[in-house]
Amino acid sequence: MTRTKKATLISLSILLTLSTLTGCGAKSVSNDATATNPTVSGEAGSKPVIGAPQGAAPATLVTNDIIVGTGKEAVATSTLTVHYTLMAWSTGQVVESSWDGGSPATFPLSGVIAGWQQGIPGMKEGGRRLLVIPAELGYGAAGGGPIGPNETLIFVVDVISVS
Repeated sequence: MTRTKKATLISLSILLTLSTLTGCGAKSVSNDATATNPTVSGEAGSKPVIGAPQGAAPATLVTNDIIVGTGKEAVATSTLTVHYTLMAWSTGQVVESSWDGGSPATFPLSGVIAGWQQGIPGMKEGGRRLLVIPAELGYGAAGGGPIGPNETLIFVVDVISVS
């Protein structure tokens, strides 16, 4: 292969990588190269569609802004009204969704799992964020309700209001 062709291939590879990274809007990414985070699609204001994850679950909190909001920003002391969908990493199945109940959830951010407390601040009203939460920032070894022990949680959260 000629030097020019090699340079062109390298340039194309870099361009494709950059366009992929720019399109995903990742705020932070796990260092686990074996994990493939789920895809998220759907229009703002409607229930998201979440593709099943692949590979080993990431060991660290992953956040990815799907839609960047423009309203009031969430902080640690905020009370939020949100719609959310929860999927279990191990099964790729939706466990629960506020969209299915028809009503959003309202709660103080300080009263939820550590993964939300760390992953939600900085979101703005109108935003949608993917959170991949390792077990130790979720329900841990005990699990809880429909969540099994040591389960990695996948949340897609839409912030409706911040107060």
